[in-house]
Amino acid sequence: MAPAFQKCAFRKVQRKPETRKGAPEEFGPSPGEEAGLSRKHAPEPPLPPNMPPRNPRRLFKPLMFTVGFTGCSFGAAAILQYESVKSRLESLLEESESEKMEKFQTHDTAYWHNWWNQLTDFQRQVILLMSLVDDMWSGLSEGQKVATGIIAVNAAVLCCWRIPSLQRTMFKYFTTNPASKTRCMPMLLSSFSHYSIVHMVVNMYVLWTFSTTIVSILGREQFLAMYTSAGVISTMVSYVCKTATGRLHPSLGASGAIMSVLAAVCTKMPEAKLAIALLPMFSLTAGNALKLLVAMDTAGLVLRFRMFDHAAHLGGALFGVWYVAYGQELIWKSREPLVKFWHDLRRGMSGSSGEPRDGGQKGGGGKGGGQA
Repeated sequence: MAPAFQKCAFRKVQRKPETRKGAPEEFGPSPGEEAGLSRKHAPEPPLPPNMPPRNPRRLFKPLMFTVGFTGCSFGAAAILQYESVKSRLESLLEESESEKMEKFQTHDTAYWHNWWNQLTDFQRQVILLMSLVDDMWSGLSEGQKVATGIIAVNAAVLCCWRIPSLQRTMFKYFTTNPASKTRCMPMLLSSFSHYSIVHMVVNMYVLWTFSTTIVSILGREQFLAMYTSAGVISTMVSYVCKTATGRLHPSLGASGAIMSVLAAVCTKMPEAKLAIALLPMFSLTAGNALKLLVAMDTAGLVLRFRMFDHAAHLGGALFGVWYVAYGQELIWKSREPLVKFWHDLRRGMSGSSGEPRDGGQKGGGGKGGGQA
């Protein structure tokens, strides 16, 4: 098991004093300047003028965004689960009908043999490669498939950090800082943002390790809602701590969301054995591992260590513990009225368009799969 770290450090950019009136909206590298994120915290960039560094009122919009995004994410997850269950049922019916039709059809193997012989060597290699990829994808668990998508998004954002023309945009939308003018959207986008390859590899390794277990507990849609909400909530906790202490440095990384996944699994399965990465001969229970990580981040927050965003780590861990202990019962299992409303809305739209109504699917989404 490897701890999930959230980097929060930047290398200071040397620049000449600004002689013009006003200042750029965001701090960060200008075109032609060398800038980057370092593994250790460097001196903080200067704050834009006329921006109170410790104004609690600046947290109101992020707080409203956190509440609104969390509610919308779980609502959207409930509707997506309903649609997923409905689609699977329709697929099963179609497969059953096609099997009945195949009984009355003869398979002409000579036709397919001739078709294969007419293909070029390149076309055959492409078909074999696609078949191999399909077999590998089919061999993954549901959780690993979801984790693969998240890893792909993080890898794409990592590549964007390497494009010089995108540096200003990346600093503005993919790093979080309560002193920034753009405070809401980065709360979500920074959860998929890594500047260091090592940072991303460590976080994605932890996600991959726990993906199968957490998705089997929550289901795909509920997990995605919890993961994205945890990223936003952990950033909100980080905002509060930074504003309270006045240490307004930028942060990025998926560590808050990763910590929520780790904490949820450890809370649900406290007696499970976890091996330490690179030290497989040592192991400890999931419950003890969670206590150790929380203690380390608490010490880092109290002692004001600046290498990692310990507040975001603790926010993600506390949200993960709360969700599997109380939040799932409070939020997810109360989704049936919303799903029923969506079902009635869909049925009404189908009726008005002249399509047959799916009256037999009324309860499909309310108690759909994904519950452990």
